[in-house]
Amino acid sequence: MKKQFIKVVLSCTVLVAGFTATSCKKSSSSKNVSRATGWKINAKEGGFQYNSDFKEQETSPGLVFIEGGTFIKGKVQDDVMHDWNNTPTQQHVQSFYMDETEVTNVMYLEYLDYLKSVYPPENPKYANIYKGALPDTLVWRNRLGFNETMTNNYLRHPAYAEYPVVGVNWVQATQFAEWRTDRVNEAVLEREGYLAKDAKYQAVTGEIAGTFSTEAYLNRPESVYNGQIDSLQGNKQKDSVSVFAKRSSGIITPEYRLPTETEWEYAAQALQGTREYNNYRGRKKYPWEGEYTRNGQRVGRGDQLANFKQGKGDYGGIAGWSDDGADITAEVKSYKPNDLGLYDMAGNVAEWVADVYRPIVDDEISDFNYYRGNIYTKTAIGDDGKVEILRDSIVYDTLPNGKVVAVNLPGEILMVPVDENETYLRTNFSDSDNRAYRDGDPGSSRFFDRFSDEEDEENQRKMYDSPKHEVKRDSLGNIVRGYDTSNNRTTLINDEVRVYKGGSWRDRAYWLDPAQRRFLPQYMATDYIGFRCAMSRVGSKSKSKNKTVRGKKVK
Repeated sequence: MKKQFIKVVLSCTVLVAGFTATSCKKSSSSKNVSRATGWKINAKEGGFQYNSDFKEQETSPGLVFIEGGTFIKGKVQDDVMHDWNNTPTQQHVQSFYMDETEVTNVMYLEYLDYLKSVYPPENPKYANIYKGALPDTLVWRNRLGFNETMTNNYLRHPAYAEYPVVGVNWVQATQFAEWRTDRVNEAVLEREGYLAKDAKYQAVTGEIAGTFSTEAYLNRPESVYNGQIDSLQGNKQKDSVSVFAKRSSGIITPEYRLPTETEWEYAAQALQGTREYNNYRGRKKYPWEGEYTRNGQRVGRGDQLANFKQGKGDYGGIAGWSDDGADITAEVKSYKPNDLGLYDMAGNVAEWVADVYRPIVDDEISDFNYYRGNIYTKTAIGDDGKVEILRDSIVYDTLPNGKVVAVNLPGEILMVPVDENETYLRTNFSDSDNRAYRDGDPGSSRFFDRFSDEEDEENQRKMYDSPKHEVKRDSLGNIVRGYDTSNNRTTLINDEVRVYKGGSWRDRAYWLDPAQRRFLPQYMATDYIGFRCAMSRVGSKSKSKNKTVRGKKVK
């Protein structure tokens, strides 16, 4: 009886001294009622709209989920090159996604075909958009080698369709990732009913002017497709009123991008597949188990586990025996994936990563998602108070090698560096450009004592003062080359030099170690560097089916 009495009291409203006390009944747990205000969420009458049914991030096309964690970044074994640029540090990486394979020729050809269709190169206004995205097929040439077959066929012939694309510089790789982001989100919006069926093809066929930009859609959706998006509404449209997805809708994917060096190295090591202490402490030599490049298992025993140069004049082994199956690059998925399901994280082609190169890794400042290369920007706001959309004002940049690339495409948002309004009294950052932050003291610079304040004040402040060549084009399109002939330059490293990771078909086994790091100017391309994309994970560290709390699965 006592228990029953208590139950009744807790479920009713109690009158005390003439006042009505709040009911003790448990508050509503409905996901469509605000716990802050008690108002309805997603009500037909209006008000706050939010995706309360969101479960977790969808795995976007081509990607594999990588659960984050801690690992030893850098090298604790031999350093025969004496680079001293990969001192071991313990880092933590957030969960993210990475391409299962390198970006292939056919994937990149799809990109080129899109640019050629939407921005016809015969139109003088668009001429350099397509040309600037073309890979450099001449990277295959050698003064004393006959490689014209690859020069003419490697990119476009279907025999090489699933081979990794090469001849792509870092700038082109990042622009491909931006294009890929927009195309994937365009398809998602069509699938979810925010765009009409096959709307994404109308820009390619020329039925509509302008294209889709993810950031433009999120900030000024009425500007997308050159202002014609109202005619491309899907079944989400209500009473002829356009309905647009927002970031709070939960369906817009984060951007495709190049992985950071830390992410790439963590993914290549694939420590989740082993719990050996030495591997955890950074002693795992390859993306696979063991100290050798050959398969030690019974099935396939003796087979090479990657595509690399085995010795002087030996790019694959003796034909039919001890052969790794490739002389140049190999078709993706030709070798076993690592324990995370990623292919060719050693061998085949080396890969661009996002980081600006410096010989040091400053783990005193950051041991969480370490990355050197942040340039913080913000959207430009016009006189009308709205985000500025770039229409016909295409901005081109002439790279130091004379190649012209488009900095922006029509329909994209204008981005500008952050200013003192965002940095004032902040403790986490004070400048827009952080590429050179804490990268070495001035006294470490070679010939530092020879500089005087009057002679070269800039060199007193900067350790990495590489030559500054000025390359531009005149009104006729001719390249005007201006070489920096100063004798005071002390290094070739600058803020446009990027890291690339992993060994390639041209490299010896030494470079297959995920900890190895090399660098190249971001405007240069080779026949042995490709790339793959990554995407950040939003939300939980683990995927739902793997979530555990203290050893127990959480539904």
